[in-house]
Amino acid sequence: MTRLPEYRFAGRTTVLTGAASGIGEQLAYGLALRGSDLVLIDVDEDRLNPVAERIRSAHPALQVETIVADLSDRAAVESVAARVLTGHPAIGLLVNNAGIALGGRFDQVSVEQFEKVMNVNFRAPMLLIHALLPALTATPGGHLVNVSSLFGLIAPPGQTAYSASKFALRGLSESLRGELADSGVGVTTVHPGGIRTRIAESALVGSHVPEEEIEPNRKVFAALLSYPADKAAEQILRAVAKRKARLLIASSAKAPDLLARLLPVGHARIVRALTTASVSRGARPARSVARR
Repeated sequence: MTRLPEYRFAGRTTVLTGAASGIGEQLAYGLALRGSDLVLIDVDEDRLNPVAERIRSAHPALQVETIVADLSDRAAVESVAARVLTGHPAIGLLVNNAGIALGGRFDQVSVEQFEKVMNVNFRAPMLLIHALLPALTATPGGHLVNVSSLFGLIAPPGQTAYSASKFALRGLSESLRGELADSGVGVTTVHPGGIRTRIAESALVGSHVPEEEIEPNRKVFAALLSYPADKAAEQILRAVAKRKARLLIASSAKAPDLLARLLPVGHARIVRALTTASVSRGARPARSVARR
């Protein structure tokens, strides 16, 4: 495969989804520091606008556009793509970062909930890539980033929808990397571990998950999110510059990946045992608080 030159950020346009908070917000700041014009996309207008205003204030020479859209809606994604193409016939970087989580066993989540996760985490990136590919290849040296997950490397119980979506995004990314190399477009697949973002508080909960399990499980999930989002964003941008094919962020991603490589089948038993133990530890304090 042809080795691509380092990615050049300055003077090029980046399209970034999930830009209102977490890794996406920090990516926006880092991209602005590197001189990229920005198209920032998120469903949360109240959080997105302040991010854009901070960047405009700090970097008045940059073009910063915001698009508010629900990426679970196919028509909305297609509208976003059309708007981007109208204003930006050539883009340098597309970052598919937006994502939602869904807690609950497969039999505890509805088909509609499962589909929503697949739509945001996989269908939306696929549609955006497909629609924006002409803009991404319009000038030499473009790049694509798809933010998968630790759960695109391993698939713990209670994460069927999220894991399915992130494994699918990983597969799409790895195949595209081979297809786009001859067009001079690089592809980076990102697998973050426990990054400190809002994903725990914004996660969907399976419609048939017992009420008493929801908050303890949410607290366990949130406690695992400890790695700073700004550090994660900086690693992603460095990986883009170096055209890295794959980036694992934090030991919480690297250790399970190594385990899965060493024990392709057996690692699932270990993951299940650890997941069960974590949930059990999280549930006990919640019950004792309730008694007080």
